[in-house]
Amino acid sequence: MRKYAKIDTVAHESDSRLTDQRLAHHLAPNLALLATLSETGNITRAAELLGVPQPTVSRRLGALAELVGAPVIEPVGRGIRLTRVGAILTESAGRALGTVESGARQAREEIEPATGHVVFGFLHLLGRRLVPNLLRGFRQRHPGVRFTLVQGSRQHILDQLAAGEIDLALVAPMPTDDPDLEATALDEQELLLSVPKGHRLAERKRIRFEELADEQFVTLEHGYGLRQIADRLCAEAGFEPKIAFEGQESDTVRGLVAAGFGISLLPRVGPAPAGVVEIPLSPGVSRTICLIWHAHGHLTPTVRAFRDYVRAQA
Repeated sequence: MRKYAKIDTVAHESDSRLTDQRLAHHLAPNLALLATLSETGNITRAAELLGVPQPTVSRRLGALAELVGAPVIEPVGRGIRLTRVGAILTESAGRALGTVESGARQAREEIEPATGHVVFGFLHLLGRRLVPNLLRGFRQRHPGVRFTLVQGSRQHILDQLAAGEIDLALVAPMPTDDPDLEATALDEQELLLSVPKGHRLAERKRIRFEELADEQFVTLEHGYGLRQIADRLCAEAGFEPKIAFEGQESDTVRGLVAAGFGISLLPRVGPAPAGVVEIPLSPGVSRTICLIWHAHGHLTPTVRAFRDYVRAQA
């Protein structure tokens, strides 16, 4: 008896899967219909927006109800609303439409790269001058291209690039140990020791990192490229830094230095702000700003055009 019961259960599950497949195949052409009905609450208006006759909409809804075994809409006042079954199907339809629309956008951009979309990631500090200058120059040539800008730490940007959520990114220092990434060096940025005005080192012309073992540091959090470089320099100098404060933006770190909370390793970005003295290191220290992209990912013509433009500015 148990064997027969098991066979009957398997057969029932198989029938259910076939029913689900038939429903999915029937639902696919009606994704936009369900989504439009959810928004309008009116069959006539939905038919107008979709550009189909109202009787066609009614027939499609009847066929869906027959296949599901329950109505997907019900009358309310002069309009309609989705039943619980209809709402469940519509929720799935919404998710599916998002995927279909994304695919349609990518296909369109393959044909019309002048109106494409680029998701561009970069470090906070690079949003001051470098990124605006690159976007302005590219948009002068391709005014129809849209950009989504993503800012964050170096590690955050690398993670999003690996996940396919970013097309291109500007980071520093350059990744050298990831075979899945390709990179182009754009600029070399000098790093300086920032100390509060009046600090014992403020009058120095140059300073060796070994002399900083007893100092309090104000740094960026782990995951930021500058923190990675600072930690490496401290290790090479033979000491572990005494961290007074950690931040997420270099401007905040500079403000804490000016307030006398410690010293920091920061890039040269123009005249030193009030209350801060910048001292070159001996030997000099710099970081490489680079453009990176996924070596094996698909780049749309729009993304390739922006990548090539940025590389040409190096």
